[in-house]
Amino acid sequence: MNQAPLEGITILDLTQALAGPFCTMQLGDMGADVIKVERPGRGDDSRHWGPPFLEDESAYFICTNRNKRSITLDLRTEKGKEVIQRLIRRCDVLIENFKPGSLSRMGFSYEEVEKINPRIIYCSISGYGQNGPQKNEAAYDLIIQGESGLMSICGFPENPPTKVGTSLSDMVASFYALQSILMALMVREKTNEGQHIDISILDSMVSLLTYRAGFYFANGKIPMRRGNEHPSLVPYEVFKASDGYFNIGIANDHQFGKLCKVIGRDDLADNPRFAQNKFREQNREELKGILYPIIAGNTREYWLKKMKPEGIPCGTINNIKEIVESEQLKVREMVVEIPHPTVGSVTVLGNPMKLSKTPGRIRSHPPVLGEHTNEILHSLGYTEREIHAMRDEGVV
Repeated sequence: MNQAPLEGITILDLTQALAGPFCTMQLGDMGADVIKVERPGRGDDSRHWGPPFLEDESAYFICTNRNKRSITLDLRTEKGKEVIQRLIRRCDVLIENFKPGSLSRMGFSYEEVEKINPRIIYCSISGYGQNGPQKNEAAYDLIIQGESGLMSICGFPENPPTKVGTSLSDMVASFYALQSILMALMVREKTNEGQHIDISILDSMVSLLTYRAGFYFANGKIPMRRGNEHPSLVPYEVFKASDGYFNIGIANDHQFGKLCKVIGRDDLADNPRFAQNKFREQNREELKGILYPIIAGNTREYWLKKMKPEGIPCGTINNIKEIVESEQLKVREMVVEIPHPTVGSVTVLGNPMKLSKTPGRIRSHPPVLGEHTNEILHSLGYTEREIHAMRDEGVV
């Protein structure tokens, strides 16, 4: 097999829950050696988030922690700090999601870590970043989705603001952390120096507002919830067929003409009230009153079979079972089964980054708590006697 792109890179993973672990999992998928440090006896908080559980393993933990080695370590002890110092000397990247200032109080601020290893890339992920009036506030995905403005534009206008149905803010921050780490590694190749990366989950989510914030900057009007409608493009929304819902997304006037032909209403494409998108947007309700009854007159399959060959953007609204069992994901290797030492095997989502010459791969199961403690300590030069002593003292 070709070498993975990050083989030879070692990650010191001081994260838990989702934002950090999702990032380090991506790094592990691409070949990095991820050393996950966990609390003795308890480990990552997400090990206890459930149901569901597979035996004693949390499905939440399983989905974001493959391709890692787990060492248990009490960072409050001097011996635990000594182990971390040894790891810092040999690692390329340290990633943490403690509250701002927590690692500094333990003696592992970026400035202190840089003295130990000037080439290390130190990535901090926190709710609000390392500065600003909110930096010390607790932040969870629900809170950030609300504060970022995203919830204010999700849902129907007559209903309460609605969060996205997965922990989007944590994962968006993970992607920004991943990009930043890769860029910092590229810079280090030129300068031989590491640097500090400060990722705010709030910043990350606000960046997704893109054109909705742009509209406010342009006209001063606060964007509101529109349900499944696009604020500018029409028709671009959910439609109800006779047997359920599906999506149609018309992005230009040419596509609208094709839609009119398929539904047997060519006259709509020539009607000055609908011919151009800017007029369709102005006459949105009138157009919906025409389209809705027509679409409701046949099944989803009927419409999809007519629309897709014409190049009309449309698609089903899958539930989780339908998408993870789809032929498309099977061909793309986006659902993978891997062996696990206590459960037998676990099914996880694959990695969407497909590199032709240096592909990543799923090499190992999400680790059992402390599974690699002895292995990692031996690699740092500790003897069997020293490791036993650390276990007796509760350091590991």
